[in-house]
Amino acid sequence: MKAGLLTFYHLHHYGAILQAAATQRALETLGWECETIDYFVNQDTRIFRPAASPSLAASDAYNALHYPAVRRRWQRFEDFSRSFLRLTDRRYESREELRRAELPYDLLVSGSDQIWNPTIFPDRRFDPVFFGAFSPLRKIAYAPSFGVARLPEGMEEELKGYLEGFSHLSVREVSGREIVREASGREAAVVLDPTLLLTAAEWSALAADPALREKEYILCYGISRSGALEPYIRRLAEETELPVVQLCGTRRKLHPKARMISDAGPAEFLGLFQRAAYVCTNSFHGTVFSVLFQRPFFTAVAPAELQEPERSRTFSLLSRLGLTERVVGKGDAAGLRDRPDWAAAEVRLAAARAGAMAYLKAALADEPYQGTEAALPREDGPLLADRTHCTGCSACAAACPKDAIALVRDREGFAFPQVDLEKCVRCGICTRTCPMLQEREPRPLPAAFAAWNREADIRRDSSSGGAFSALADYVLEGGGVVFGAALDGKQHLRHTACFRKEDLWRLRGAKYVQSDLEGVFREVRKCLETRQVLFSGTPCQVDGLYRYLGRRPENLTTCDLVCHGVPSPGVWEDMARYIEKKRGRELQTVRFRNKVEGWKNSHFTAVYDDGTVDTHPLYETEYGRAFGRALFLRPCCHRCPYACMNRPGDFTLGDLWGLRPDELPEQQQLGVSLLLVNTPHGSHIFGQLPLNCRPFPVERAIAGNPRLASPTVQPADRAAFFAAYALEPFDQVARKFCALPPLPVRAAGKVLSPEAKAKVKKVLKRG
Repeated sequence: MKAGLLTFYHLHHYGAILQAAATQRALETLGWECETIDYFVNQDTRIFRPAASPSLAASDAYNALHYPAVRRRWQRFEDFSRSFLRLTDRRYESREELRRAELPYDLLVSGSDQIWNPTIFPDRRFDPVFFGAFSPLRKIAYAPSFGVARLPEGMEEELKGYLEGFSHLSVREVSGREIVREASGREAAVVLDPTLLLTAAEWSALAADPALREKEYILCYGISRSGALEPYIRRLAEETELPVVQLCGTRRKLHPKARMISDAGPAEFLGLFQRAAYVCTNSFHGTVFSVLFQRPFFTAVAPAELQEPERSRTFSLLSRLGLTERVVGKGDAAGLRDRPDWAAAEVRLAAARAGAMAYLKAALADEPYQGTEAALPREDGPLLADRTHCTGCSACAAACPKDAIALVRDREGFAFPQVDLEKCVRCGICTRTCPMLQEREPRPLPAAFAAWNREADIRRDSSSGGAFSALADYVLEGGGVVFGAALDGKQHLRHTACFRKEDLWRLRGAKYVQSDLEGVFREVRKCLETRQVLFSGTPCQVDGLYRYLGRRPENLTTCDLVCHGVPSPGVWEDMARYIEKKRGRELQTVRFRNKVEGWKNSHFTAVYDDGTVDTHPLYETEYGRAFGRALFLRPCCHRCPYACMNRPGDFTLGDLWGLRPDELPEQQQLGVSLLLVNTPHGSHIFGQLPLNCRPFPVERAIAGNPRLASPTVQPADRAAFFAAYALEPFDQVARKFCALPPLPVRAAGKVLSPEAKAKVKKVLKRG
């Protein structure tokens, strides 16, 4: 039996050619003859190409300067193809040529790599050839990738038509399975990348000695800017005193003393990984071969993959193997010298490999495949929200009847639930309490108001219009208690109970850091037994309280905030120590949004223990600048389900941004609150509040406060910040990531148009 393989191999890319060789060998082990169809499209492997763009001109210039090494690399790829790939006798350059050809195959295999990615072809459409849409032969798919988390709009029907010709479907990533399901209604097996079907011993037989003078080395292989890998490379080099060898990939040095390897072909690529002491990579196949050769490695992924790991090919693989802690720039990343658990990973890899081969065997024989992905072995603990969804609301810990859950800070400085399995009785209460695991009921649109406090002193002491104080006064006057966030003497933000108006000042004002809720929900429940309670917090905290209580008590009033996202408590506390160190005195209190120059020019004001005061515009301070860029928000904030008009609180409070100059002109300097009334209970109380109010269009409230419509976008350098934060002294991290740009850059920023800024950023990224 003979199969024709449709895949990428021409492009002189290590992963492409090695996966093609691995697919061919896997079919041969199952008794099939396999031939790679030499279809050449959109793949120019010439050393010098027409300089149609500045980047191609730069590439040609580099190749000319390093011609001997570049030429050796080119020849080594060609030699590897001839030695280890069985190709068709002729090259095909179009679908029509293939349609007319008399192909000697029993079936066609759409192989791995991003052959089903519509965005990489010149017309940004699917290439029908890679779906075998030139032949009536039976077709199967082994591990193709779409290369995108979601299809471009309007392409589902086209994909559905192409998939109808397949008797068996598989994909490389979980996201691919979802794309297939949504487009065609069919289920696709998620199988391993073909390179993982071969063992380390089999790959070693294809490896060539890279002929390095270094016996031990740190191997760096980056296909893009190093970003989050930089501190790992630097610290590994410092602590191990090993030389750094960089395999190009990217031609920018990832370490100032790196030895650049420009002439490695696929066999030398294997040899470099096989002999490395450590590997730092942002390549998927760099990760794969680190795993296969069991090299201690760190890998970086794109920001979108960190935000949605369920749609990432790297996370898809490492989750299967129990090695996700090797991904840098997140809170559960491994320590610098931590060793992977290779024994456990090998067991998981062997099981995944067996499942993938079982699929391939069934597909080749045209037999039903009933296999399912093997469930990941895990400790017998409760189901809780994963790290990209967990808000840290503490509801699970508060609800646990055995006190088996504690909130513990990770490497990013955020608290996550940690379960003591010896105490846990598997009752499931925490799972049923977790807001992220429950459906939220939709609500009608709230009523929106512009609001401001009638007392000038209170309004002056508030971040916006002082609406919170009016609500708090109402509850306190009725003998109730108010729970809100307050900083202590060490600048730790914690929710606390306020019983007197005189103490309410501690709860006023914006605090740009996530508050500590340890023990607070239980305290709220106890207070509810005897009095009214007002709880103010972020939407996730308010929803967490309701889930913990299991009801909406009549004597509980809640106020959620229009939330930009919550910054790391660990980062803020380190920033506070950094400020103290620079000034040589201790902080007594901080105002994140002080109206010393009016509502629209908020100041960051620091008061020290000797009575001295610093005050600067918020976004001209290191912390304010980084907060404005959303540099260190909690992971879940970038996919927040509460960034919408379906609010959990009775009230929502924020700043009424977006007022025109002619609207409430006499009030704008003093501050105006946006007040949303979300529930009948809130409406009942609203009519009794001593506030000046004006109705305001909901659509304009959303326009002025985008977080009422969508979450804050994750910045590209978030992972780089937290990778550095995990390894380096904070003062170095702050200087690198939080400092103001040089004066010429700031001046340019004020005069350049948004379009010009975008072009400059694009050029800098290419560099």
